[in-house]
Amino acid sequence: MPIIDQKKPHVVFIPFPAQSHVKCMLKLARLLHHKGLHITFINTESNHRRLFKHGGAHGLDGVPGFQFKTVPDGLASNSDDETEPTQTPEEVSLYLLTHFLDSFLDLVARLEVPPTCIICDGFLTFANTIYAAEKLKIPIILYWTMAACGFMVYYLAKVLFDKGLVPLKDECYLTNGYTDTLIEIPGMEQVRLKDLPEHILATKPDDPAFHWVVQSARRADKVSQMIIHTFDELEAPLINEVKSMFPNTYTVGPQQLLLNHIIEKEFNKSNFNGHSLWKEEPKCVEWLQSKELDSVVYVNFGSLATMSIQDLIEFGWGLVNSNHYFLWIIRADLVDGKATVLPQELKDVINKKGFIASWCSQEEVLNHPSVGGFLTHGGWGSVIESLSVGVPMVCRPFSHDQQVNCRQMCREWEVGMEIEGDVKRDEVEKLVRALMEGLEGTRMRKKAMEWKKKAEIAADPNGSSYLNVEKLAREITMWSRN
Repeated sequence: MPIIDQKKPHVVFIPFPAQSHVKCMLKLARLLHHKGLHITFINTESNHRRLFKHGGAHGLDGVPGFQFKTVPDGLASNSDDETEPTQTPEEVSLYLLTHFLDSFLDLVARLEVPPTCIICDGFLTFANTIYAAEKLKIPIILYWTMAACGFMVYYLAKVLFDKGLVPLKDECYLTNGYTDTLIEIPGMEQVRLKDLPEHILATKPDDPAFHWVVQSARRADKVSQMIIHTFDELEAPLINEVKSMFPNTYTVGPQQLLLNHIIEKEFNKSNFNGHSLWKEEPKCVEWLQSKELDSVVYVNFGSLATMSIQDLIEFGWGLVNSNHYFLWIIRADLVDGKATVLPQELKDVINKKGFIASWCSQEEVLNHPSVGGFLTHGGWGSVIESLSVGVPMVCRPFSHDQQVNCRQMCREWEVGMEIEGDVKRDEVEKLVRALMEGLEGTRMRKKAMEWKKKAEIAADPNGSSYLNVEKLAREITMWSRN
């Protein structure tokens, strides 16, 4: 049982139950623990099992001042199920909608020391977390595990709704060029409707995902403290706009660079080796060892995106025809949530230049000197990890904030190229070649290295993100003394 010092501030973390959210919040929890705060990290039961099984979280369990607790997710009976994932975010969200509040309040009542505050994922407020904080009479901070651009487009969903711009009047609006319409987003220029998350571009007034986004934005107005996983130098105009609405906003990224500064005996001894809900395959890095500098394209579409088998085949032939080495992560459920079987002809040619795995330690792969480019879905965790190590990208966005992230990486940060429309092997081949051997790729690689240096400065002592973590820790500590 972890020892909790009753004189120290005690923070309860509640992540949204998805890989990238858990990973991001766990890193911040480690940073605040390093600053002397006690942490209770709450996962759903199935994610807790997966994190301990694959992510090395057992190394944190029992560390003084750091403990894991769980709430039910309706899947307790599947504890021995080897199939992953066992539940979609939509399914677990429906369960938490009606069950989380009582489970959470019961859990808090049994904690040895009452919490000082809650740090809650900004997308989990539907589970009555703000009400829980009010009932417990403690502050709540919303953590948006995304870029400032992602936060802004989600937050402004309520403004677009109030103006009657969304939901769209009819499905034809999605195909007749209407989504090229420019909209006003403070801190951004030339933003089109098509750059917004797909949930905002709903065509039915009663679309539940659309109303979830709008209500999440409205609930954000009830909270005075915000955390965003970005750094000031990357998104200065947007961050200024966010701070004009929420003055108490902390930018705390890139978190891995901040964690790299920590040499903490308890973590070194604990063998804490990651934050993954998926089994990582070490052979990925072994395969990279034999490859030359900047010679490999890393391909990963994240933990949630799915595609058709036809799109997967087009990606495969595009990668093969580019004639570059590639490390390709193909999750077991990547193709429409089902088992993936590539045509034998494609598998035979992939073996000459490619390596396929089901999951890997992404930051370790991106840091490897042989990796020269990243074909990504544009999820924010992937984008900021790539920027942190100076690797340029080709992006094929699927959903959520990926479209606006892609827009920013291509237009504003100049480190990416987008695969637009239907996936075609010729287009994949062309962009991979441009990324790895063309003048455009060289220019993007130079720009990516510039952002890498700025990210390192933000995470260094006296850098903007480093100081924000310090400020956040001091603020929470002050609350504990009141």
